[in-house]
Amino acid sequence: MTVNTLHHSKKTKKPVRKGLHPKNLHNEGYDFPALVKNHPALASHVKPNAYGDLSIDFADPLAVKTLNTALLNRYYHIVGWDIPEGALCPPIPGRADYIHYMADLTGSGLGREQPNIKLLDIGTGANGIYPLLACQMYGWQCVGSDINPLSLENVATIIAHNPTLKDRFTLRTQHDKNHIFEGIIQAGELFDVSVCNPPFHASLDEALKGSQRKLNNLARSRGEQTANTQSPALNFGGMGAELWCKGGEQLFLKKLIRESQAYASQCRWFSSLVSKADNVKPAKKLMRKLGAVDIRDIEMNQGNKTTRILAWTYM
Repeated sequence: MTVNTLHHSKKTKKPVRKGLHPKNLHNEGYDFPALVKNHPALASHVKPNAYGDLSIDFADPLAVKTLNTALLNRYYHIVGWDIPEGALCPPIPGRADYIHYMADLTGSGLGREQPNIKLLDIGTGANGIYPLLACQMYGWQCVGSDINPLSLENVATIIAHNPTLKDRFTLRTQHDKNHIFEGIIQAGELFDVSVCNPPFHASLDEALKGSQRKLNNLARSRGEQTANTQSPALNFGGMGAELWCKGGEQLFLKKLIRESQAYASQCRWFSSLVSKADNVKPAKKLMRKLGAVDIRDIEMNQGNKTTRILAWTYM
């Protein structure tokens, strides 16, 4: 939901909210007064929306980033979280959902810390969100990998601001753009789960068009016809490999699944977000062909948006 800039003669009907994971701290929505109290910088972004509820303008990149900083501080005790301008700014409730479902999958979702669980985040980006949440929610040991050294430098700064993360969250650089796990998973190393938020688009142009569609949807929720912009801002950000790669999500998933086979004995569960429903069936077919013995298709709901996780194991 976003800030409404128009007045309506008729009462606006609230959209139906679909549920997050039962353990998700954000199941009841955002407590903006509490968040503002915890992080005063958020105050200037909070206004009543079309339904009379406090909200922010989710089309405003700075507002989204400030909300994330407040959420991470209040609920996950992470201080000093920040990302460079233009970097991917992930929705915290949805990212927390992914970790909760992985906790269920590994048998550690019992509300207790599980320091023996080890997670690998492929393409951790400048935000490092999955390991940060996994460390704080479940006490897991985490490794974040990325091909962009500047992204890793930013995550290193976040870790430095939070001393409790120092021994639980480590970073590794992927030096070869043609590989995902090779050069990251070390000989004899074992992971319980790998997570990934793959680049959705095949090009920058496609990513910008996708952002324009998102902005138009946000505008319609405010009663406007289309978003008033000629150069769509990527409201959740995204630089280079964070949002697009040659072949888009479909080719990346194919590459991820194929390379996972070579590390079948070093990771209990491989997983990835899948944004496009058409990519699910061919991905499952390839997993079975390569010898996966169990495949999970996990649906996640946030507001009116549905996405999914595909998880597979050779063990």
